[in-house]
Amino acid sequence: MIPIVDARSVTFGADLRSACEQIGFVSVVEHGITVELFDRVRRSLRALFSLSDRVKTDLRITPTNYRGFIPLGFFSPNRSETGGAGTDQYEGYKLHWECPSDHPVRKHCALYGPNRWPDELPELKAVIDEYWNACDAVATRMLDAFAEVLPVSTAQFAAWHDAPLTNMTLLHYPAQPPARDITGIHPHKDTNVITLLHPDPVGGLEIRGRTGDWIDVDGPPDALVVNVGEMLELWSGGRFVATPHRVVNRSGSARYSFPFFVVPNHAVTVEPLVPCLEGFHKPPMPVGRVSAEVWRTNWPEEQPSSAGHDLGTLDR
Repeated sequence: MIPIVDARSVTFGADLRSACEQIGFVSVVEHGITVELFDRVRRSLRALFSLSDRVKTDLRITPTNYRGFIPLGFFSPNRSETGGAGTDQYEGYKLHWECPSDHPVRKHCALYGPNRWPDELPELKAVIDEYWNACDAVATRMLDAFAEVLPVSTAQFAAWHDAPLTNMTLLHYPAQPPARDITGIHPHKDTNVITLLHPDPVGGLEIRGRTGDWIDVDGPPDALVVNVGEMLELWSGGRFVATPHRVVNRSGSARYSFPFFVVPNHAVTVEPLVPCLEGFHKPPMPVGRVSAEVWRTNWPEEQPSSAGHDLGTLDR
């Protein structure tokens, strides 16, 4: 079981940082998001992925608009972390921070824009907006805890996220034969700052332990699982660990999840805020450029550039 920390405890910050230094994954309880809201989001996902193929095609992602439906098995990951694996066995729906139409950032980065919502589910936007705002509040509390040990103020963290590339992926992993280890999402590290996730009770999320074994992520049913991304790892000079993880749905049932990826403003360049640990060497990460590269290389025909960024690979 990954460490459990209580967001209401006076030792929350220290406990959170300790877990992120040891394994990079933590179960957070008493975070303020109700089980009832988790359940409403998951019910909305069941309705979303039950929509017709026509609706899914009309709202399908494109190379110029990473918002909408991601078809089942659409991405054939082409980076080194896959080890030649086949397509990821999920279908998804991509959402980003809802950038106002008159926001000046739209002139500077093509990744910003409006989300798309299916007319057939008018209630979906309200549910997701409620959950998004709740996750924003939790994420801010966590960034404040990290700011206590990094030479950056909470106000600076807030400024770096004032027009964020934060995003969510609504995910449906169809039922698979329980005896087969069919990968829902291939092994990878997250490229963002932190990820917030309420795991589906059917299970399937696994992290790679220090010995290389894959370990089930288990925790209280009301907990948020939070993990370190490569941007926070870089800010911390390698002290907070971006841990490889994957999804293998052995339950025999459909699985639904909705990870919330915290990403700074496109103009931010992430680089160490403290001296790096011995052996930790990573180039600065220009957020907009790296985010665009992550998106571009999700398309099977696109190959990674030689910019020197890991983009979630398991090379180390």
